[in-house]
Amino acid sequence: MSKLPDYLIAHLNISGNEQAGSGATSPGTDWRDDQGELQSRYRPRTFPYFHYLPYEVEDDDERQRHLENIIKNLFISVAARDFSPGAVRWSRELRNWLDLKFDPPRQTRGKLVKLYYELALAPGLDAAVAERFGSMFMILTKRKHYLRPGKDLTLDWRPLFKELKVFVLPQESGYLHSSTAKRNVRTLTRMCTFAQFYFDPEELTAMFEEILPYFSTSNIEGGFIVVGLLNLLLPTSPPPPDKPKLQPGYYLPTLFYLWSLVNRSKIFDVNFLDLLSRLARDLLPAIDVPFGPHGIFTNDQSKLIFTAILRLLEIPVGQSTSPYSTAVDVNCGIAMALDRDQRKSPVAYHIARHIIMSLSPHCEGEKDSVLSSLEGLIQAVETFFHPSNSGAWTKTLSQLVYYLSDFFVMRWNRENSGELELPKDRRLTPELKDRFVYCLREVVFMGIYSKSTGAMNFSLSSLQSLAYLQPKLILPGALQRIYPSMQGLVEVHRTASSLRSLQVLARSLVITRGFRCHVTTLLGLALPGIDANDLDKTLHTLSLIQTLAYNVPFYDLTQEEFAVGSHIALEWVASEAERLEREGADVHIDYDSELSDENEQTILKSSTAGFSEWVISFLGRIFTLLENLPDSTRVRSGSPEEHVMNTLPATFTPLFAALSPELYTIAVNKITDFVDGHVIHQARDAMAFICNSMCKINPEEGLKRLVPVLVRNIRTEIEENNAASTRNTGSDVLPRDRGLVWNISILSMCIVHVGDAVLKHQEDLLTIASYLQQKCKGIPAVHVSNFVHHLLLNLTVIYTKDYDVAEAHVSGIDAWGKLTNPKELTIKWHVPSQAEIEFALKLFRAQAEGAVSALQSLTSDSSPIKRDGTGKEWSDEVTRNLVLVRLAISGVSMLFDPEYIPEGGLAESNTGKLVDDEDTDHESIGDAGDEATKNTHRYPAGYFFQDSQNPLYVTLHQIRDRIGLTLHHVHKFLTSKQQDDVACFNALYTAYRAWFVDVGIERSAHILERVTRLFTADIQTFKVSGLRKCYPRPLLLRRANLYHLQRLKHNSGPRPQSTMDRLLLSDLAESCVSLYTEIRRHAQTAGESATKIIIGSRPTVIPQLLQAFESAVKSNDYRRMKGAMFTLLYGSLAKTAGRDWRFTPTLIKLYIAASGADKPSIQKLASGAVYHVMDYGRPLEGTVLIDESLLRCIAPDEDLLGFIAQKKERLQRKRSEIEAKKAKLALELVEIARNSHWKTATRTVTLIVSLGLRFATIAPDSLLELATIGTIDSHPGLRGLYSGALVALFFLIEMRAICAHDHINFIKDKFFIPQKITVKTEREDPTWTSSFLNSFSQPNPKYYVDHDHAGWLVWSKEFQAYRVDTDKSLEYDDVEIHARKIIGKHMNRKWFNTFFSYLKQEPRDGVPDRFRMASSMLLQFAFDLVREGATLVKFEEITEETTDVLGDGSDKHQHRATAEILGALVCSYRDSAPENKNKMWEYVFPIIRKIFEDGLTPENSSYWTSFIHLIFHGKDPRRSWPIMEWLSSFRLDMSSNAAFKESSKIQLLQQCILECGWHFQLETPIIENFLMHLDHPYKGVREAMGGTLGMLYRSRHHISYKDVSTLMDSQSQASSVGIIPYKPSKEFTSTLEEVFKRLRQWRSERVPGQQSPSSYTSASKTVLLWLETTLSSHECTQLIPFAPKFFMPEMLHMMDIKEDPELMSLAYHVFRHLPNIPHPANQDHEFITSLIHIGTTSTFWHQRLRVLINMQVLYFRRLFLISAIEQERLFTAVSNMLEDTQLEVRLGAAATLSGMIRCSPARLREGILEELKTKFTGMLIRTPLPKRLPAGTPTPDYTKITLIRHASVLGLGALIQAFPYTSPPPGWLPEVLATLASNAAADPGMVGKSVKSALGEFKKTRQDTWHVDVKAFSTDQLEDLEGVLWKSYFA
Repeated sequence: MSKLPDYLIAHLNISGNEQAGSGATSPGTDWRDDQGELQSRYRPRTFPYFHYLPYEVEDDDERQRHLENIIKNLFISVAARDFSPGAVRWSRELRNWLDLKFDPPRQTRGKLVKLYYELALAPGLDAAVAERFGSMFMILTKRKHYLRPGKDLTLDWRPLFKELKVFVLPQESGYLHSSTAKRNVRTLTRMCTFAQFYFDPEELTAMFEEILPYFSTSNIEGGFIVVGLLNLLLPTSPPPPDKPKLQPGYYLPTLFYLWSLVNRSKIFDVNFLDLLSRLARDLLPAIDVPFGPHGIFTNDQSKLIFTAILRLLEIPVGQSTSPYSTAVDVNCGIAMALDRDQRKSPVAYHIARHIIMSLSPHCEGEKDSVLSSLEGLIQAVETFFHPSNSGAWTKTLSQLVYYLSDFFVMRWNRENSGELELPKDRRLTPELKDRFVYCLREVVFMGIYSKSTGAMNFSLSSLQSLAYLQPKLILPGALQRIYPSMQGLVEVHRTASSLRSLQVLARSLVITRGFRCHVTTLLGLALPGIDANDLDKTLHTLSLIQTLAYNVPFYDLTQEEFAVGSHIALEWVASEAERLEREGADVHIDYDSELSDENEQTILKSSTAGFSEWVISFLGRIFTLLENLPDSTRVRSGSPEEHVMNTLPATFTPLFAALSPELYTIAVNKITDFVDGHVIHQARDAMAFICNSMCKINPEEGLKRLVPVLVRNIRTEIEENNAASTRNTGSDVLPRDRGLVWNISILSMCIVHVGDAVLKHQEDLLTIASYLQQKCKGIPAVHVSNFVHHLLLNLTVIYTKDYDVAEAHVSGIDAWGKLTNPKELTIKWHVPSQAEIEFALKLFRAQAEGAVSALQSLTSDSSPIKRDGTGKEWSDEVTRNLVLVRLAISGVSMLFDPEYIPEGGLAESNTGKLVDDEDTDHESIGDAGDEATKNTHRYPAGYFFQDSQNPLYVTLHQIRDRIGLTLHHVHKFLTSKQQDDVACFNALYTAYRAWFVDVGIERSAHILERVTRLFTADIQTFKVSGLRKCYPRPLLLRRANLYHLQRLKHNSGPRPQSTMDRLLLSDLAESCVSLYTEIRRHAQTAGESATKIIIGSRPTVIPQLLQAFESAVKSNDYRRMKGAMFTLLYGSLAKTAGRDWRFTPTLIKLYIAASGADKPSIQKLASGAVYHVMDYGRPLEGTVLIDESLLRCIAPDEDLLGFIAQKKERLQRKRSEIEAKKAKLALELVEIARNSHWKTATRTVTLIVSLGLRFATIAPDSLLELATIGTIDSHPGLRGLYSGALVALFFLIEMRAICAHDHINFIKDKFFIPQKITVKTEREDPTWTSSFLNSFSQPNPKYYVDHDHAGWLVWSKEFQAYRVDTDKSLEYDDVEIHARKIIGKHMNRKWFNTFFSYLKQEPRDGVPDRFRMASSMLLQFAFDLVREGATLVKFEEITEETTDVLGDGSDKHQHRATAEILGALVCSYRDSAPENKNKMWEYVFPIIRKIFEDGLTPENSSYWTSFIHLIFHGKDPRRSWPIMEWLSSFRLDMSSNAAFKESSKIQLLQQCILECGWHFQLETPIIENFLMHLDHPYKGVREAMGGTLGMLYRSRHHISYKDVSTLMDSQSQASSVGIIPYKPSKEFTSTLEEVFKRLRQWRSERVPGQQSPSSYTSASKTVLLWLETTLSSHECTQLIPFAPKFFMPEMLHMMDIKEDPELMSLAYHVFRHLPNIPHPANQDHEFITSLIHIGTTSTFWHQRLRVLINMQVLYFRRLFLISAIEQERLFTAVSNMLEDTQLEVRLGAAATLSGMIRCSPARLREGILEELKTKFTGMLIRTPLPKRLPAGTPTPDYTKITLIRHASVLGLGALIQAFPYTSPPPGWLPEVLATLASNAAADPGMVGKSVKSALGEFKKTRQDTWHVDVKAFSTDQLEDLEGVLWKSYFA
């Protein structure tokens, strides 16, 4: 049900949308509905998995018992607080249980969901573990139909909200520096996607009450956060009908209002579309929610949504910039975390969901509806789908069409299957469906030829969906395009697209009457596509044949009735093809009425006569392809050759299965002859695959023909050609051996998956196997082993051997495109018989025992082949035998019993405490109750031996044991005698791996993964949204086979460790640290695989590896060091080594020692593993808070309390022992860090922090000292690390004090901040807001308000504030006081002196030179200690040191250091007791004032801006009153000529306003002062002034409703889209009027042509900068009323001032912003009037030209909002401007006109076109060109006539240009072209030139489709055009 077709996933690596995967695309079901309690599903499974297996399976009780056992263990683990490994392990078990397609009862599922929801959000749980629980929660709620919201499950949104608040509203969760981020926010947002469905809609009001108060645009981050949270949390399921406040009609206006508060933001648009489209989906079935032509939305809402959709597609218009302004979205800050993953749910997905879920029969016959808007949207952007017009928008547009068609198909199917129950008036109707297909048809046909692969894939899927919906509308057009390109009449790239289109349309073609008669012809036309010179085309052709073979049986149906010959079909198809060509792209075919059933069937039967010819020529082409395949080097390179190789078997299997017996015989003969007569080395594998496909279908016949031929050839090759008689040196097969290898490869592929048919050839095969083993050397030997492997697989594995297209009783025409119901299959399985098993064992014994004895003799002293070190004979023999052993084991892996225990019994565990591996439970090891839980519960999977006493069973397992011992023996021999024999070692360890993992299933071949991958790739073409498993029969059979493999995989889980396992494991560990890289690699791979499957293997090998590591470190043996580090820290051992504290301390110390090694590769390994090692030191989770009642829900019926208590106690003991070890290690590491080289110290310090810092004890004294003294270390890198550690320590101390020294408070996020108070809001008092704001202009407040959102949008009941001048600092307990004392002891004057001197050093290379918050933060903590007298240094000493730092202030580094120090001083002292505070301001303020007045330079001003940011950000401005007061008292000094001083002061003021937002209340005098001096002479000052004015006016805005319900009431009463915000106030209006009045006056005073700056030019720039700031911001709509009156006329004048290019470009830039401002509906009249007025009356032609730009953009952006009258006015104005006297304006008007026509919806386009065409044609014909006067100036009349003719030519040209790609051209167009050609082409000058360029453009855009378009013209018209268009190239 995943939304994206998987072939897209396979080809584009895009993953299916997880929401979609969650079925999130189907509306949820209603609340009320009752069924039995124990039922597990609301929707029965489509595919009866258990029913089809070829063996007895368990009954449901057993599955449920297993589930109860899992849940019991889960309960025990959680109750005992054993989360990892305990609960994680049982969750994994539960997940495996669900993967086997078992279903828990609904109630159980509901309880589990609640439990996992709780666990995933449990406070105090380790983040990684919480994430595992989170993903389990998502798995359990993955599909919507598991549980009904409200009835089976309701979740509480508050825990999720609380967790999200930690990320996005940290100031709210109390402690600002939440450096201990507890969770991954991605997991939380993904959990919201799943949980949202189960939130109670009755909670809506509570959510709004809780979330809306945080909204603010004063600090716009608040706005983004609120919208992000609403999108993640709002429940969209149908609300109870009796609560008016929960109905969407009530709350939607508020949402639209919030949307309109932040304009020009893409993030807002995406979030709202996501939210609204989900509402549309979930409320579709809600009967009580009113529904109309726009779905649940009103007309106004719908228009706004479509306008936003148009913006989101980011289609470029004219010269306009993007409709979005980056200045808005760049401020979203933390809210980024709330974004959904754009890759998984792209914006096109939301748009499509919104549109499709709002469709209903209400749309029909309405002028305005969702459907008509969709049609308008598609028509407006139609030209952007054309392949010649591609760009950034291509992907989004094709994605949009893909999702639209996909959603429609899904909704259509679900409504028809009854899965989606809708009232009658909301169900899709056939008429709607046809209109929808019509709407998308054209753009999809353009998209399939797209240049971008992604867009093409999307378009092909859309084509498939549309053809599925209405084949009659799609197939004729498709065939009309496909026939010419398959006959090679058009460009190559179209052929590829056509082949791919045919593949996606195949199914529709085969099942649609009439059209299916084309299939065989198309198959024939596809054959030339198989071409060795164009492998991509070959691939598409093969895929096409594969898809058809799955749907069509290749039976010649003419045999049944002699009267029918092939000629009937040939004639019919020829006439149809001719008709397609004749009627062109708009061809209409309706076979239902044209052909009678009889006729149609006759034609169809007749068309099948060509199959035999087709098969013969197809095989011929394949052979040619194989002969010409380039030599492919057998690596997985992803080359086209390789793709072709992989596609061949996928095509041949269904093809051979589809052939009739006669055709099959033909094919077998052709192929056998080919194999016998050719040897094509590079096509060896391809040929083998083909033979395999052939033999699988009919093993009897296939083997009978092939085996004798191959066996004969093999003997001939060896005896006559002497093949494989010597070893090869290279990796290539010698020419002499190629024939042999060809035959062996084909033979080994013929005998796999063919079942018991091989028994007939048993003797031949056995003898040839042993014959080959004796004779072959070199590379062919590997192929021989492979042959043995395949034969064994064929005999011992269970698989399906049935590939028929249809069930046996369906034949003839009925079998065409027949889909078998998944519930009615009959499957033929291959289940090994006794005879086969005996044959297999005979072969296995012969081969394996031979190899074992060979190996033993080779490694004995009397080896038959000498190891003389020169020849490689010995290695070859050893390698060959090892390979044979490996393949033999893998071949019979199915027969090995995972429960069998090898000789020597089980290994006893190495006792000792503190083991913690996920494999061993926490018991002191070896506890008996422990082993029983180890093995996964095994389910029947068809294991052959039912009895372990069976002699065959015994023999088999004895051989396996012998092999194990032999391998060990070989290992010992090689390590002592042949250490450098890499080849043998590699073969040996690959054999080890097979020995370990191939038990019960051939794991080493990743069989399940490979089969799954092939299956998912093959079902892609057949997936249909909303239907389940509508696959052809062969694919359903493969699904059954896949399920069998899943069961096998489930059974072959971890198994207990035997003594032999232990022996072999230690061999591997030994080689993991070998000297040779290759050997190490292979041993590591084998070791990884082995430790995953043997229980308790990790603690076995770790000590051995640690020992090797230690000796390597001592002896500086770099190679072994690398081996040990890689094995221990980069694989699955890393986790165990870090959990098992018997090993961890050693490992950490060795790691630190190795980090000092002087070798880059080791450094790289060390730095790669640093986070792993840091994790080792993290404190183990202590307390975890869980709601016990939820846990009790799953408690089993037995009394487990004692057991749990015991287990809990044991875990506690273990934790405390580990913590003690960590503390001890921390102390050792501190010593190491003190006394070692900086390189080692660096590594050590990173680890100490995680090991040493603990909530209970803070840290050991030595660590506190080390960090404090280290902060002034001389090494810069170490200094950074130590100061980081010191800050962490300070944090911890403060955190502990805030949590009242209690860890539980810390986990619950309960903080006690002494200064914090809660203020009750007097929201009933109407003057409350103004008095609240006024208090910000007074220096002595009652309390400080740090958060900016309180009261901005609405007032809550209360808000957080802070006390003023408090003496209450934090209360410290003994532990904290002690720690502070130790740190304070070292912070003497010398410490500060040194620290300050480092601060003013210049930064090192690569470190940016900026204000460092980190140093300021550290100093803040240090000054706190000074202030509270906990250090040896006094405030006065600090001030002296600081004054020293600043010195004379000549150097920028002095300024940076001073800013950092003063910032920390202010932050530390300003909130303390009055005497401290005053002391600080008396010292700090004069310094700052002096610097701000005189000391600022371009080099240092950025540091001081950061200083302002530090002290004002997120804080009440009154806390730093002196600075704010001084900055606000700034007035422009017009006499000063120090421009920089002035502008930098304004910038500091601007920063201050930015940080304070609407709390800045001292603005009036500043604004007055600025407005007085708008014409300031200096550029820098003007820029600063403009920006500051914009910012001041922006921050004046606030809404402040008294509470949420007032806000919502007033919005819903105002209109369905709320109130229009940002209405300018009277003062603002009068200010602007005044400003523009002065500008006009200054303009009149300026002398035209004046070069020097004037008041006008200077003031204009200031005003423009101010407008620019506002227009590119979210409150731009407040300027709408002023644009027509003031801005446009004035800006156009500014653009005409040639003397000041800066002013011109700035004015142009701002002017272009205007049409991008989102005007509210019906508020554009003035703006349009003004545009038209300027365009038609302005005396400057530049101005007339420039307004055209804005007209076009405005028209496009407001396509859905503009009224018909305004549209009319715009068109009239533009077409009149074609007659402008200035040439440039005329050309501009023509371009604008064609653009406007192009993007108008069709219904509007038609009328306008007709009108304009008549008008222009009339103008042209009524004003004939007079005879030109002989010479001299043309007369005014002549000029006027020329002008009118030019206008009409341009107008007609614009009409032609408006349809650049429509093919064939619209009916009126040829006539227009002919008119132009015959009437005006000969005109002199501009007119003639315009005609030629219009005609030329027309021809240029039509080159691809000219063969179609030419048919639209009559011969006369073509003759008229000839002379103009087709001039000779050289003329």
